[in-house]
Amino acid sequence: MEDQPPTEIQISVETRYLPEQSSPEQEHFAFAYQITMQNNGPQTAQLLSRHWIITDAEGHVQEVKGPGVVGEQPTLQPGQRFRYTSGSVLSTPVGSMHGTFEWVSDTGESFVVPIPAFRLAAATVFH
Repeated sequence: MEDQPPTEIQISVETRYLPEQSSPEQEHFAFAYQITMQNNGPQTAQLLSRHWIITDAEGHVQEVKGPGVVGEQPTLQPGQRFRYTSGSVLSTPVGSMHGTFEWVSDTGESFVVPIPAFRLAAATVFH
């Protein structure tokens, strides 16, 4: 794996609290997150796998690893984007997620794209 990835994949995230799927009295806080991946580089690339690190407000950590996202391993040509929505459940009203996506370019080079940390927060919590 090279230090410089063969193409540039930009990751952006939007989150929302799901009160209709949450039960605060049972320490069950549901969140949705929408990930947009955009290939801003010169080469086509395919998403191979994901690795999430999910941390609640008490410092409990969950790790999620697996192939692709939402059952897909999208291939993005230069300028293309892929968007998906998924979710996470925490036992606290606040937490965070970050991780990595592993990709392979059309020339066979593997590379890792970091997913910047983002906050999950119930609408009733202000920090």
